[in-house]
Amino acid sequence: MENTQDIEKLAIDTVRVLSADAVQKANSGHPGTAMALAPMGHVLWSKFLNYNPKNPDWANRDRFILSAGHACILQYSFLYLTGYDLSLDDIKQFRQLHSKTAGHPEYGLAPGVDVTTGPLGQGFANGVGFAIAQKHLAARYNKPGFELFNYNIYAITSDGDMMEGVTSEAASLAGHLQLGNLIYLYDDNHISIEGSTDIAFNEDVSARFRAYGWQVQEIADVNDTHALELALINAKAETQKPSLIRVRSLIAYGSPNKSGTAGSHGSPLGPDEIKLVKKFFGFDPEKSFDVPAEVIKYYNEKGAKGEGKEEKWNKLFADYKAKYPELAAEYEAAFKGELPSGWADKLPSFKGSDPKMATRQASGKVLNAIAANLPNLIGGAADLSPSTETNLKEFDSFTSENRNGRNFHFGIREHAMGSALNGMVLTKGIIPFGATFLQFADYMRPPIRLAAIMKVSPIFVYTHDSIGLGEDGTTHQPVEHLSTLRAIPNVTVIRPADANETAYAWRAAIEHKGGPVVLVFTRQGLPILDQDKYGKASDLEKGAYIVSEGSKGPDLILLATGSEVSLIMQAQEKLEAEGISTRVVSMPSWELFEKQDAAYKEKVLPKANRKRLAVEMASPMGWHKYTTDEGDMLGMTTFGESAPAEDLYKFFGFTVDNVVKKAKALL
Repeated sequence: MENTQDIEKLAIDTVRVLSADAVQKANSGHPGTAMALAPMGHVLWSKFLNYNPKNPDWANRDRFILSAGHACILQYSFLYLTGYDLSLDDIKQFRQLHSKTAGHPEYGLAPGVDVTTGPLGQGFANGVGFAIAQKHLAARYNKPGFELFNYNIYAITSDGDMMEGVTSEAASLAGHLQLGNLIYLYDDNHISIEGSTDIAFNEDVSARFRAYGWQVQEIADVNDTHALELALINAKAETQKPSLIRVRSLIAYGSPNKSGTAGSHGSPLGPDEIKLVKKFFGFDPEKSFDVPAEVIKYYNEKGAKGEGKEEKWNKLFADYKAKYPELAAEYEAAFKGELPSGWADKLPSFKGSDPKMATRQASGKVLNAIAANLPNLIGGAADLSPSTETNLKEFDSFTSENRNGRNFHFGIREHAMGSALNGMVLTKGIIPFGATFLQFADYMRPPIRLAAIMKVSPIFVYTHDSIGLGEDGTTHQPVEHLSTLRAIPNVTVIRPADANETAYAWRAAIEHKGGPVVLVFTRQGLPILDQDKYGKASDLEKGAYIVSEGSKGPDLILLATGSEVSLIMQAQEKLEAEGISTRVVSMPSWELFEKQDAAYKEKVLPKANRKRLAVEMASPMGWHKYTTDEGDMLGMTTFGESAPAEDLYKFFGFTVDNVVKKAKALL
């Protein structure tokens, strides 16, 4: 026993010193939390987490989230020591250009990082999405004797996480859904950048989480590894309530002059203090990145056990495949990101003679037409499914009693919904969507941005997309949202012009990889473009296409997205009647258009034809790229007003006569 205790102490202290060294070499970072939480990381990676360093994507691994992402050198240290494809040289390159070890954990960069974290509260909320996805996979695929998916989601959270509003949203949802597969360790170190947390935060966190329906345990000292183990055992045994283990720690433990101070949170300790730290832990003060061979051996052996665990699981899956071949094939394809053969055959088509239809209504019809062919398509709304038309009518709701349900009720928690979608989409085999009004994309900006950074593809559905929603007024009429969403790298915004474009917008979203897709739909009814007379809606996948060509080489080009396409088509009729040849271009997605080759772009928007007018009931920001120096843009430069939509169109100039007037002014 003494030898075991000795090696464990040496292992923990090695991580502390290694973390301090890495931050010092980078001359940047957060050493204090990593040094304090080394015992916590040790217990997790050596005794509780199921993982295989040789295959970080093993389907039944436990997920680990460092919601306190600033302490990422702690995670990198354990990934290196347990045998992931992360070397000591990578640790030495902490926070350097093109290094795997970025300043906060980044998905797809360092192997073993399950989600990008850093903005506080996000990791906490991502975990709720991971937990939902695990429960759903288990309900669909687990069978008696074949418990394929029984993993847990572990996270390390901080005081900062607890202060963020998204944490409250996510914790409330997790308690309501009884996500007993969540096990969160809360580092209660009482320190933030400005000093002691009591300058801004003195609530009873334990009482709050008990009120949310969580199991709460408290540990007085993070260095008590035996208490940590017992608490984690209790957490695993509690399968109904999510678990929060509140652990008191001393930031920068081992630093004689900086432990327990805000100064150790976000700055290197300094070379002299580093030497004192090493002396405190019995390391050579003159040596840097000193990792004893016995510590590497110890942690490598812990990591190597994962290979056997995955081999056992692979055998279980092979037997499952023999007994349930259809389900196994379905899951294998979904895990690889493959879509079922012929899934798009059920996409509905709409006739030009059909009545006007809001694109949100068309979206609902499309969703319900394809849902049966896409068993891994799941989602819901932030208490707005009747308004956003996102209810899958043939399927149940996901609840604490029914994990097989495919409709999700996120409550009025837009921020947590977005973050949960990221956790869901990072669970291979799941295609998630979440809906609210476009105005409330503001409440979801952090998870949209993080999905874009990770290049993962949740589908964000936004309805009530313009002043066209009318009487609800300025607070509910989005003006700046399209331009700001388009400004985020890797985000694909699609705003379809009618029901048929809506069908192909969903197809594009489901097939898309490399970043989130934002689908933007109207509340008001729109004419359906006759597919026999005008350009084909299937060309939506190209981002922009010619809907209607002028009587001869066009004198000018009218461009629009969404509901404004039908407006510029009416304007085209009037212009043509006056002998002005006019091309109409529907441009539902700038991002998809930019992916086309130069020849296609020239075909739609010839460089020689510079008389262009863009029309969109939104900020004009960005349209100059397509209108050119000789063009113009009819947009919104103020907020809207509360009034019937037709009155607003007249007041703000979104009328046929005004479009014609502005178009003629260009000539």
